[in-house]
Amino acid sequence: MTKKIPANTLTLNERMADLLRQKIVRGEFSPGQRLSEAALSESLGISRNTLREVFRILTKEGLVWHAPNRGVSVAIPSVASITDIYRVRRLIECQALALAYPRHPAHKHMRAAVEMALQCRASADWLGVGTANMEFHMAIVELADSERLNLLFSHLLAELRLAFGLLKDPEFLHAPYVESNVKILALFELGKLQESAAALGEYLVHSERIVLGAYARRLTDTGSFE
Repeated sequence: MTKKIPANTLTLNERMADLLRQKIVRGEFSPGQRLSEAALSESLGISRNTLREVFRILTKEGLVWHAPNRGVSVAIPSVASITDIYRVRRLIECQALALAYPRHPAHKHMRAAVEMALQCRASADWLGVGTANMEFHMAIVELADSERLNLLFSHLLAELRLAFGLLKDPEFLHAPYVESNVKILALFELGKLQESAAALGEYLVHSERIVLGAYARRLTDTGSFE
């Protein structure tokens, strides 16, 4: 599972924000989806006032937005934000991998994520493959041994999952990267850290092109992302 700050160090608002953030990472909310205060406060077992504070936290992170007379909805990432996310990913992930200690405990998280993706692919669970892919990249960041980076990256992954949610073909989006992750992990386990980081860099460039290309096609077809 995605590494999180220990619950006993968080306030109630922060715990609930983290819970909703994880739901976004797992693809349980769709971009543009309206969020009912009544339904969410009941399912989370919190007051509406607390939920509004949670929404404020997630709004600052760009994960939800509030529109007058329309309430709160899950955010729809812009092309500019996706480009920025990939820029940050290359800076963080490639360095974390290139400078890692090969026997770092996060290696087990990487391997578990790859195995999860292979199992999901075998059952054609492409959303599950996407979630496993998120876990794999979170594990790479954990190699850096920085709680600040872990927290930052968990926010980035939630935004990225929203972008993925706009692309209605999860198999097309996620299938190519199962074998890429297998290759990156194999190089890492062989101690070829620079080669592993280079493979990851190529992967991220390709992934960004796929996502932005799909965005452009959808915008051409529909005139908007709504």
